[in-house]
Amino acid sequence: MDSFADLSLSQQMLQTLKNKGFELPTPIQQKTIRAMFELDKDIVGQAQTGTGKTAAFGIPIIEMLQEHTGHTQALVLTPTRELAIQVAEELQSLKGKKNLKIAPIYGGQAIGLQFRSLEKGLDIVVGTPGRVIDHINRGTLKLGKIRYFVLDEADEMLNMGFIEEVQAVIEATPTDKRTMLFSATMPREIEMIARRYLGDYETLKVTPEQLTIAQTDQIYFVVNESDKFEALCRIIDIEDDFYGLVFCRTKIDVDKVAHHLMDRGYDAEALHGDMSQSHREKILLKFKRRFFNIVVATDVAARGIDVQDLTHVINYSLPQCPESYVHRIGRTGRAGKEGNAVTFITPLEYHKLDFISRKTKTDIRKAILPGVDDIINTKKAKIKKLLAAIIGSKPGPTYSDMAKELLEENDPAAVLAAFLQYSFSHQLDEGRYAHIKDVSVEKREKSYFRPGKGRHERSSSSRHNSKKKPAPGPSHHKTAKKKKKS
Repeated sequence: MDSFADLSLSQQMLQTLKNKGFELPTPIQQKTIRAMFELDKDIVGQAQTGTGKTAAFGIPIIEMLQEHTGHTQALVLTPTRELAIQVAEELQSLKGKKNLKIAPIYGGQAIGLQFRSLEKGLDIVVGTPGRVIDHINRGTLKLGKIRYFVLDEADEMLNMGFIEEVQAVIEATPTDKRTMLFSATMPREIEMIARRYLGDYETLKVTPEQLTIAQTDQIYFVVNESDKFEALCRIIDIEDDFYGLVFCRTKIDVDKVAHHLMDRGYDAEALHGDMSQSHREKILLKFKRRFFNIVVATDVAARGIDVQDLTHVINYSLPQCPESYVHRIGRTGRAGKEGNAVTFITPLEYHKLDFISRKTKTDIRKAILPGVDDIINTKKAKIKKLLAAIIGSKPGPTYSDMAKELLEENDPAAVLAAFLQYSFSHQLDEGRYAHIKDVSVEKREKSYFRPGKGRHERSSSSRHNSKKKPAPGPSHHKTAKKKKKS
């Protein structure tokens, strides 16, 4: 597969993508970007939601737009306001330092705010059909000079009854623009739209993968970005024998998280593309031999990792698309053994996780982070187990004689307490755990430790009025039951 550097992108865009943690293009991104630069045609792209379509059309559009034009150069039409907001945010992050003005316009938002944005001159408008037509009729959105038009999730437009509005918007645009139509499916009505309104076009089709994960229990925690590291430490410490991969979006994040873990006394190493191949191989060999139990990695650096008996895969940062999610968590729960996939999200990332859950047809269940008391009690149990094993192995005469001397001279309970404090004080220190602020995007929560019944709450961004389905409780010791979503 080509890298982004192979797709004729500017150094500024490559740096922006690197900062975002995009190391390799998804199939639809590779095909669309290459077609936009190499072909003088419109594009019809067939790809599932969550495969990176926004970056697929956003990257070449941003690369080819001019700065300081004072008029709208590109229009992206989406079926819902939630998607309009999401696409606009993604385009904002892709523009980097390029001076382009981007904003969503949709029903339900104060129209006065939209008037002011449009008066200042938006380079890229992301909007829903009804509100876009409203602004066209008012004369506040002028499309006579647009160079690029994107129809995103065309089959969803059809399902929601927006085809007439879509046709009206297209007819208000100039004929010499370049059009990109994206749809997960290609019903007859969408094909008719393409034949009627697009010029000579290239069809780009990405065959959807069967996204399934077996033997892996999947849960997520909602935390603020600033609390992710503390949450990670709690998940590691609550386990009897943690052995896992921690995925971060960027190489900078990988180094930062790995170093913070090492500073706290964890056996961890970083793994990313800036390291030489020989260095990466050495790290993986040591990891397989359990010289350390945690590897913090980027997606690309972790490709080809085949380590048996991993207990956990932790998504410290959300992956770019459902395929990446499946590839990540598929590294645990192998050979008939149970595995655990843990994902940290901020409240604003819930809609992205919901996309992943629906596209992979799996239940990713919400859980509550273990409290400090839970962790301390778990560590006490580990220490008791360790001491019981040592006692059972009958310590050598040197230690036995010394123990007898100490017990003759001191209170037995005081001797044992001093030994525990000397040996394990850093492990039982509650002060090493910082407070994590409670945040929520759902009403129902289930304990991380107790199996139970709950309901998967869909985010407000869900476009389907499907019924909520019961999901198993978030016990991390049981394999998740796979249920197809409607």
